[in-house]
Amino acid sequence: MNPSQTPVILISGVDPEPMSALTIALQWDLPDAVVVHHEVDIEREMLIRTVSDQRGLIHRREISLAHACVSCAIRSDVVPTVERLAAQGRWGAIIAQLPETAEAAQVCRVIGYDPKAAPHVRIAAALVAVDGETVAEDVLGDDLLVERDLPVRDDDERGVGETVASLVEYADLVVAERLAPAGQALLKTLMRPGAQVLDSAAAVDSAAVLVGLHQHHNSEDWVQVIRREPIPGVAAEGTWQLDFSSQRPFHPERLRQRIEDLGRGRRRSRGCFWLPTRPNQVCQWDGAGGMVSIGVADDWPAGDQLTRIVVVGVDAGREALEHAFHDCLLTDQEIAERGRYWEVNIDGMEPWLGPVPYLMARGA
Repeated sequence: MNPSQTPVILISGVDPEPMSALTIALQWDLPDAVVVHHEVDIEREMLIRTVSDQRGLIHRREISLAHACVSCAIRSDVVPTVERLAAQGRWGAIIAQLPETAEAAQVCRVIGYDPKAAPHVRIAAALVAVDGETVAEDVLGDDLLVERDLPVRDDDERGVGETVASLVEYADLVVAERLAPAGQALLKTLMRPGAQVLDSAAAVDSAAVLVGLHQHHNSEDWVQVIRREPIPGVAAEGTWQLDFSSQRPFHPERLRQRIEDLGRGRRRSRGCFWLPTRPNQVCQWDGAGGMVSIGVADDWPAGDQLTRIVVVGVDAGREALEHAFHDCLLTDQEIAERGRYWEVNIDGMEPWLGPVPYLMARGA
């Protein structure tokens, strides 16, 4: 721990009320902390930054954004602001309440990948505040962010489920007041081993938070698209987990035909897969609440492809889902006849993955 660095506590979520409640509770426990609160005003395309401590308001600024989105806000102001505050050396901690839907991972990665961006900052914890009564429905329902009163653009196609799930999966600690047993079981299954779930902002141990709950590599490992390590099983009643893994690729046509069956249901699913038509492309799978996003995440190391999708659900149909995934894999006969790498001009996955790369360029 570097004593010249100021600990920063990041607070994220999709509901401003529990986020504000957690911020206030921490500020009460940490009288020498400064709070920086960022909000995005979509209609005016403005970023609103408020800085205060226990003595009162320090400043409030409105900053014009060329594109009013939370990613732009983080790049343009959140990280530079916490660095400026930390460099002053006036406060013992910084509590940063991010704009709703903003991911703490974005802040952690900017600082983790470029230490010079914030040399006076140490990320102490990534906290998430959610409504315990609705968190299960938020993760497993089919609402879109644009259908809620949230600071997102009209063309933002993200679902509430994948957004909340991503926040929870990266978190060091989740505060969920009025948490029902079903919501608790779901959160514990989604969260990284060792991360905490508390049912009250007052229960947060601020001293432990300042010492540091966040280990960047642990959080990053848990949310990686490609996961090769064993994943803990589910111990919570009413929740199931399917860890589908194979060295074989999916058949592009069968995957396209069954994508609706694979993505539907009250489930959270994420992982990676590959296709014989695109053996160098790491294809990412990210789904929640009956919606699935598919895209290209990276390139595979030569000969190291993997299909692995982990699904957490509360509905019926685990066995049927596993069968559907198996049905999408190349069969022994297909591998014997065509091999594991196919040279084609199109494979039907272009709307999601873009044009098929040339086989020569893939080095297959």
